[in-house]
Amino acid sequence: MTSAITYPGDDLLIFQNAKNWKSYIRRQVRPFLGARVLEVGAGIGATTVDFSKPDTDEWVCLEPDPSLAATLQDRLRSGELPPICSVKCGSLLDLASGNPFDTILYIDVLEHIQSDEEELAGAARLLNPGGHLVVMSPAHQFLFSKLDSAAGHVRRYTRNSLLALTPDNVSVVRTRYLDSIGMLASLANRHILNSHLPTMGQLRFWDRVMVGTSRKLDPLLLYTLGKSILVVWRKSP
Repeated sequence: MTSAITYPGDDLLIFQNAKNWKSYIRRQVRPFLGARVLEVGAGIGATTVDFSKPDTDEWVCLEPDPSLAATLQDRLRSGELPPICSVKCGSLLDLASGNPFDTILYIDVLEHIQSDEEELAGAARLLNPGGHLVVMSPAHQFLFSKLDSAAGHVRRYTRNSLLALTPDNVSVVRTRYLDSIGMLASLANRHILNSHLPTMGQLRFWDRVMVGTSRKLDPLLLYTLGKSILVVWRKSP
C-alpha cells in the first residue's frame, strides 16, 4: 500500500489549471460521493476543492508526501480548502480500520503505486457497506511517454487491466473511457513532442478545445475511447 514518498509535483501545478477537465471528471464522479470521503494522494488539493459538496460531512485528504501534506495543511488553515477537510500524512496503513468511509477516491493516483492490487484491496476494507471505490487513471500503455515517467507513473491502464484488480466483496458499477479527443494530444506527445510536461499554452488548448469536444463525443462513442479510464466499484451491503 502507499507509503511515505517524496513527489516533485510539477504536473500538479500545471494541471490544476485544467478547469474544464476537472469539471468533466467531477460530473462523472459526484453521483458516487457519500457523506464521508477519503481522497488518497490528495496532492495540493485541486481535486478536493473541485469535488467536495456542501452535503459532505467529512473529507479526509491522505497524502504520503510530507511536503505536499504540509501544503494541504497550509491551504486548510488559510481557508482555501473546505472546513470539512482534514489532512493526514501517510498511507492507508495509518488510518483506523474501525472508522470506514462512504467513498474512497484515487484520482490520477493509482498509476503511481507499485502494489496497486494490494492498495485497492486495502481501500475496499475501509469502505462502508454500499460505499464506492472510485479510480481514474491514464489509459493505454501504448500512450506511455516522458510525461508519464516525469510524473512518476508506473503504468497506464486498460479497462481489462483495471478490472483485473477488483477487490473481494465489491462489484463494478461504472467503467468509462474519457477524453476521446485528448488521445490525439497524448499520441502527439508520445510520438512527436516527447515532452515531459505540457506548456501552459498546450494545456489551455487541450482543456478548452479538446476536452470540450470530448464531452460531446464521448457519450456518442458510449465511452469506449479515451486517454483516461474511470472505474467505480460498490461494496456489497
